Amino acid sequence: MKVEIHIPSPGESITEVEIANWLVDDNSWVEKDQEIAEVESEKATLPLLASHSGVVSIKVQSGTIKVGEVACIIDTDAQKPESAETPTDTAPKAQPESEPEPEPKSKLQSAPQPQPESSQVKVTPLARKLMDEQGVSVDDIIKGLKKITTHEVNAALAAGSFADPMQKPAERAEERTTMSQLRKKLSQRLVAVKNETAMLTTFNEVDMSRIMTMRKAYQKDFQEKYGIKLGFMSFFTKAVVEGLKHHPMVNSQIDGDEIVTPNYYDIGIAVQTPKGLMVPVLRNAESLTMAQVEKGILDLAEKGRKGRIGLDDLSGGTFTITNGGIFGSMLSTPILNPPQSGILGMHNIMERPVAVNGKVEIRPMMYIALSYDHRIIDGKDSVGFLTKVKEMLENPERMLTSGANPDKMLLGI
Repeated sequence: MKVEIHIPSPGESITEVEIANWLVDDNSWVEKDQEIAEVESEKATLPLLASHSGVVSIKVQSGTIKVGEVACIIDTDAQKPESAETPTDTAPKAQPESEPEPEPKSKLQSAPQPQPESSQVKVTPLARKLMDEQGVSVDDIIKGLKKITTHEVNAALAAGSFADPMQKPAERAEERTTMSQLRKKLSQRLVAVKNETAMLTTFNEVDMSRIMTMRKAYQKDFQEKYGIKLGFMSFFTKAVVEGLKHHPMVNSQIDGDEIVTPNYYDIGIAVQTPKGLMVPVLRNAESLTMAQVEKGILDLAEKGRKGRIGLDDLSGGTFTITNGGIFGSMLSTPILNPPQSGILGMHNIMERPVAVNGKVEIRPMMYIALSYDHRIIDGKDSVGFLTKVKEMLENPERMLTSGANPDKMLLGI
């Protein structure tokens, strides 16, 4: 029986997608439920699964394809080759805790081997990519070429291939790649944000001393109990939630002629993936513990690295946090993630001289930035929100008291 594998719909209103990568070879054996291709839409990258076991016949190698069209056909009547490996067979094998000592080599074995001539062949990036896709080496290509004639020798001499590499001019080349559906959609959304919102940015700075001291003091205990590291994002997520509770307009959105203000806090965490910047959502952050926040962020980042962030992960979101500090950014103006009205930008932590109680001290400081839609968020709320976030980060214990001063709570004032 020949089973057709159709392109699934990645979401409402999406009519076509792009086959980003085939994970199997044409006419190769595949197992049921094996991931055989990556399908990329304007919103997310999704896996294409084999519905049956059999030999796959690829109908569309790459490029744009409409939702519902046949991507490949699986012949379930075909016999599984003895040499065919199941997906689990190809997984890396676990290494023993201690590797056995290698046997000593003879002098003949340890003698340096002559370097093959093919190692000196220059390969362009596009050619290297094609060779990797087809599973061939430089030696394979050389073996498949015709014999060398005086024409090839003269061409190499004219190109200066044998000249002193220090005297050869740098190669001038260009590489052109087609924009992916996701990248095109992202570019359209970014331009729309600039044109359709009244975006402003306000700044503040945070003394990270308390948080860094806490992380140093309790990192080991935290890891032993929860199996994950205590990072900065959990502190910022909890601080943002408290700030949004005090300034709900920053958590609001415009819907036609109405302002929608959720009573929940779904925080988008910007993640850099091989496919581009994505913002998966950490839902109901107000009810999560620090460990749950760290675990949730870790899971989203891992899915992003594997290209497995789905539409459910990206949908919704009431506010976004982005961390340009991991790339060394000192200050930036983050751009809104529509239809949200606010986004917080984190930046690099730098030791700087600051005034503390009338004295100059060196403290680990971070600039933070809030970009917001001025159509519904006034200066009072934007500045107040950022000040509240700063207050929470510099006094983390207040996250337990909904931002109130513990001393005043104790005294009842």
